[in-house]
Amino acid sequence: MNKSKPRLLIFIVAYFAERTIQKVVRRIPAELLDTYDVEILIIDDGSNDATFVEGVGIGRDLEIPFKVTVLYNPVNQGYGGNQKIGFHYGIENEFDFIALLHGDGQYAPEMLGILIAPLRLGETDAVFGSRMFVPGDALKGGMPFYKYVGNRILTAVQNRLLGTKLSEFHSGYRIYTVAALKALPFDRNSNVFQFDTEIIIQLVIAGKRIAEIPIPTYYGDEICRVDGLKYAFDVIKASLQAWFQKLNLFYDRRFDCAPAQDGGRYPSKLDFESTHSRVIELVRGGTRVLDLGSGMGAVGAALKQKGCTVVGCDIERGAHTKAFDSFFFADLNNGVPEMAGERFDYILVLDVIEHLAAPEDFLDQLRALAARAGNAQVILTTANIGFVLMRMSLLFGRFEYGKRGILDITHTRLFTFNTLRRAMRAAGFEIERSEGIVVPMPFIFGRSVLSRIALAVNRALVRLRPTLFGFQILFVAKARPTLATLLETATGSADRKIIEIEGRLRKSA
Repeated sequence: MNKSKPRLLIFIVAYFAERTIQKVVRRIPAELLDTYDVEILIIDDGSNDATFVEGVGIGRDLEIPFKVTVLYNPVNQGYGGNQKIGFHYGIENEFDFIALLHGDGQYAPEMLGILIAPLRLGETDAVFGSRMFVPGDALKGGMPFYKYVGNRILTAVQNRLLGTKLSEFHSGYRIYTVAALKALPFDRNSNVFQFDTEIIIQLVIAGKRIAEIPIPTYYGDEICRVDGLKYAFDVIKASLQAWFQKLNLFYDRRFDCAPAQDGGRYPSKLDFESTHSRVIELVRGGTRVLDLGSGMGAVGAALKQKGCTVVGCDIERGAHTKAFDSFFFADLNNGVPEMAGERFDYILVLDVIEHLAAPEDFLDQLRALAARAGNAQVILTTANIGFVLMRMSLLFGRFEYGKRGILDITHTRLFTFNTLRRAMRAAGFEIERSEGIVVPMPFIFGRSVLSRIALAVNRALVRLRPTLFGFQILFVAKARPTLATLLETATGSADRKIIEIEGRLRKSA
């Protein structure tokens, strides 16, 4: 093994390829050895013809300049399952690149040098050979018209759902960096033909770069083993699942491969209609505000711009503490921190209560704090599990937690408008305002016309029935006086009454 050269694994998936496998290998350019340390891996996926024998013969042929490894799956693993094994082989043996070829000769091995060059230069993480890159070339190469039309339609739909601009989703001629494959949970993908779509989705979610290079189209007498209608259904289904996962309405571990951002903290929602922007509207300028569970400090910083004095409180230490006039470090699961003598006009509890192990106990402590802090107004927000899409998910038997949204995996308790209202009243709060907050459409559709239309529709529906169409719940509440406060007030009032009575008696004497 020459460690001075990058290592390239040319992985050939083979199934009933006894007539074509030798031709495919012999067409691989020997010039690749000038730049790469090359090994060919052939995995026969349980064929009962002479594919394996032909592969072994290739490995013993002295005219073949490459090292050839031939493996055999005693049980057919499927097109995707076979790829999983080959990719695992490449990772375990520390290759730098893995090129995927088909054993039926449909893709030209002569193109390998051109396809791998952008990877070697570090310009991309995956290269796909595209038969559709040059309009009309696929038809000239013999692609049946119905396949051509189907390919174009499926690719257009998938591009729309995934936000990509690929010319073809359905080419099997691909080269990956092993570093990119290591970042993908490709072992969770299906074992059949939609594996190719699923790994594209994973690349996109993981933020990996994909380049396309035009390749010639060749259709010979190979047997097509793909059920076209089932394949179309499966790839659209996978793309829709990924889209719904982006909307936080679905979760599948296959597509849980996005790079971590902001330490997993929630992004700011100040610059569009949301709980954050609504809270900024509700809080008067120049007031004192306590922000419990203040996160990255976006709301606190915006309130300071309104002239408010803002005290933050969160479990994590970090640069976000600079957004506040003062800061308390506290795990709210252990209770509301003591703030003796502090007085506030507002106490914010934004998207906090659903993360707590004992929200009822927290509400009891919050009431006591609000009463002690000058009877502060409490603004509390949380996700609405009664949202229409959550109800529809249950109707279809789905209730899956994910990384964001109503079913955030970090949520321990979920509320509807009514359950939260009852919990707050039981803790001693009077609800002064109840609002449903719209879906954060810019997170879904970006800053687009579609986003504005969807927002307008959702806003109208929220006005009609907030408990059903509100994505989040916003309550503004006041704490009823605690018994301790009432006793203190009664004692003080009695003392003042006695002084007043004694004064009147002295005057009349």
